Amino acid sequence: MLHPIPFRLVSIALLALSVGMTSLPAAAPASFTPLKWPDLTKRPQPKPDATIAYGDDALQKVDVWIPAGRGQHPVVLMVHGGCWTTKIADRSLMNWIADDLRKSGVAVWNIEYRGVDRPGGGYPGTFRDAAAAADALRKHATEFHLDTKRIVAVGHSAGGHLALWLAARPRIAHSSPLYTAQPLKIARVISLGGLPDLEATAASPDNGCGVDVVAQLVGKPGSRIDVYGDTSVPRLLPLGLRQDLVNGREDKIIPLRLATGYEAQARAKGDTVALHVIDRTGHVELIAPETAAWAATKQLIQTALAGR
Repeated sequence: MLHPIPFRLVSIALLALSVGMTSLPAAAPASFTPLKWPDLTKRPQPKPDATIAYGDDALQKVDVWIPAGRGQHPVVLMVHGGCWTTKIADRSLMNWIADDLRKSGVAVWNIEYRGVDRPGGGYPGTFRDAAAAADALRKHATEFHLDTKRIVAVGHSAGGHLALWLAARPRIAHSSPLYTAQPLKIARVISLGGLPDLEATAASPDNGCGVDVVAQLVGKPGSRIDVYGDTSVPRLLPLGLRQDLVNGREDKIIPLRLATGYEAQARAKGDTVALHVIDRTGHVELIAPETAAWAATKQLIQTALAGR
């Protein structure tokens, strides 16, 4: 379960973009109180410009955030977290940063999927939903004037895992129920406090989602020959694209070692990965638009969309 984590605003500083671990300098020593979930969710909530369905289930939806102006809009494929569990969070958790991107001229394709606690969720449903929602972007690109030449995926928490997994789909074996012949091409992934390594997550009781949810997501060990082979991102490395991991140093929900461990695995396989550790930042700050963490992420997004 996601547990409330405590915050106070910090001055915004730009994040270094060099490959490898980077860290914003710590502010002057003072008490730090991280944001709690209600500090974000009780704010007036901005609304998307359109919602499309990619299936018959009420959760098989995508919200589309469209910037003002004409022409092809650069687009972020956004994936919410919530421990892969619908009752914990849905796509509306990302509305504040989606709106901030919209105001900055970036379209957002904010996907929903059935969590492990919903009929059809778990394996393979949660993964198939995320894949179908992503692939629907191509179908609706002309309608919403979306530029599909360079798509950046951004995922938070469990959504960080799914964003990376979406980029890894070309590596899935043809024999897998999750195989897709021509998955949406993703140019870069930014994982915000993500859980890319499901095996490490299942072995980490101190993660905020707990360990039982992983078995609900992938199936219990022994239910298939290898429950992680087509679901856990390290098993699908190398992805062949740049990945940025943005993590809060004071994140009490997602242990930092889950990011450093994945970074090491991805680098060992030849991928370009940068871990950006943001001081005075918990888990909620990563998706709050006024924070240093989001300023850093937004700069990464803009750089990626520019092809740099």
